[in-house]
Amino acid sequence: MIAANILMNKLLPRLNSSTALFFDIFFVSLSWVTSFYIRFNLEVNPEVLSLIWESIFIPLALQPVFFIFFGLYRGLWGFVSINDFKRILVCILFSSLVLLATLHILFPQTLVPRAVLILHPLILILTMTGSRIFYRIIKEHKFISLNALSQEPLVIIGDPITTVSIIKFFSQSEKWSIVGIISKNNSIHLREIGGVKILGSVSDLPKIAKRFALKSVLIISQPSDKVSDKEKIYDLARDLDLAVLFMPSFDDFISSLTKPLKIRNIEIEDLLGRDVVNLDISGVSNLVLNKIVMVSGAGGSIGSELCKQILKFKPSLLICFDLSEHSLYTLEQSLVLNTTKTNTLYIVGDVKNDLKLHDLFSNYKPKLVFHAAAYKHVPLMEHQNVKEAINNNVLGTYSFGKACIKFGVEKFVLISTDKAVNPTSVMGASKRLAEIVCHKLQSKNGTKFSIVRFGNVLGSSGSVIPKFREQIAKGGPITVTHPDISRYFMSIPEACQLILQASLLTQKGKETFLLDMGESIKILSLAKRMISLSGFSENEIHIKFTGLRPGEKLFEELVAKNEKCKPTKHQKIQLIESINFNNKNIGELISWIKTIQKLNEIAIKKELINWVDGYHPDLSVEND
Repeated sequence: MIAANILMNKLLPRLNSSTALFFDIFFVSLSWVTSFYIRFNLEVNPEVLSLIWESIFIPLALQPVFFIFFGLYRGLWGFVSINDFKRILVCILFSSLVLLATLHILFPQTLVPRAVLILHPLILILTMTGSRIFYRIIKEHKFISLNALSQEPLVIIGDPITTVSIIKFFSQSEKWSIVGIISKNNSIHLREIGGVKILGSVSDLPKIAKRFALKSVLIISQPSDKVSDKEKIYDLARDLDLAVLFMPSFDDFISSLTKPLKIRNIEIEDLLGRDVVNLDISGVSNLVLNKIVMVSGAGGSIGSELCKQILKFKPSLLICFDLSEHSLYTLEQSLVLNTTKTNTLYIVGDVKNDLKLHDLFSNYKPKLVFHAAAYKHVPLMEHQNVKEAINNNVLGTYSFGKACIKFGVEKFVLISTDKAVNPTSVMGASKRLAEIVCHKLQSKNGTKFSIVRFGNVLGSSGSVIPKFREQIAKGGPITVTHPDISRYFMSIPEACQLILQASLLTQKGKETFLLDMGESIKILSLAKRMISLSGFSENEIHIKFTGLRPGEKLFEELVAKNEKCKPTKHQKIQLIESINFNNKNIGELISWIKTIQKLNEIAIKKELINWVDGYHPDLSVEND
């Protein structure tokens, strides 16, 4: 293959501008002489031959000047396009008119036949465009492919509009040869795109794989594609022993013009991801545009993605607030190339620090606040960290909410969790108390408090998917707590888009929104699919059951018994009604939290039952 490439480079050196101009001057001469021979039926006598040599210097001196003026040498012959052909056509027609005028005005004695003046531009167009097309054909290996035998056949599954650009990219690939396209549009089957035939639909993949001895298929994903379609393709390809390559979106192809093309093996996130969110772009834009927006817990999984999403809507200032210096630094580096050039502040601080919050809010006066700061790891908060969980998740929400009221924040959005419903963990109970705090802080006027509740997100810190991936990389085993344990999942970008949409739906305050989490997924099934996606069998990577961890539920719940949901304007967001919190006021709650600092964890959990309806604590673990 290396020898073939060296030979190709020697046979087809890259044409620079001066070389290209030399060829075009040759074509001017060739066209001029050929026009005379055609005009005189190939019978050129000495008198005509003399006329040719007397007149040829005029187009040779005149037309190359127009070639340069019209910019025919800005592009490369190997990438010639329709625009280049248009430029050549206009240039030749214009220069031919000037040539005609020059001959009749400045050189009236040179009696060039009219047929020659018509034939010359036509032949010149054919030779100049034809040479460029011929060069590109050879360059793209369509005419002669010296490395065709070493290429692996590949079928593309995707939308034809997207596919045509991908085919052009692969035309110069040394690794793959595109042998066909699979499209769900039956009306275009057996037709061609970019010289590649549309072979059929996904159901035809078995016979297509056999015909071309396929080893791989490439999915070109579109935002409108359904996740179920990707699952169908993957399952069928797995049965055929085909590798599934994946390009997440057409945007990745566009970015490949400046960065390496992101073609990769399909991953579990692609199959667990969900259909595209229809976001009210104009509404969210009106909510965020030119506003000062603040995100607490900005360095976390949800907080960092929220910051990225918010920046798209051009706030006047984005305040990224987090207790972790490292997390803020990581966020800053990820946002450093922010194209909107929004002023962004990275503030290290604690949501429980009233003085810090006072200074921050008095200086910048944010109008829209997203409260994502929380301790969220269930087993970690269940033992030795109970006080910290309650202090951070409850007192932190209270302090942060009070500052928002004092300094005139318009909307306060709490990021909650499904673990707050009938909680069995301290983390879940503390998030339920955070919801209670938001409801108790709401007044008739002033800051509007709302809550957004949802389940697990793919790829967050501590998520089961990174854990399984790491265990597979080490050769196993994969640890699953229980054969029947299940969880709801959504992607981080989808969750954050819906959080923004929910904040737009907040009108009066006290609203609790539930994001559509889809179907619950069994963790055991998830583990098996990840083993398969990694190219292993369950005999190679074993699954080990370890038992439920402290505070962990077998099944997560999205709504409590005393709650009911009703639809909103957005199909993926519901409004929870009939939330009956205890009758104790917020002052009593805060006073109680201050009294628990000297209590042991078992005592705290027992007293927590009085504050959170449906809380069923794990009292089996005693303090050391």
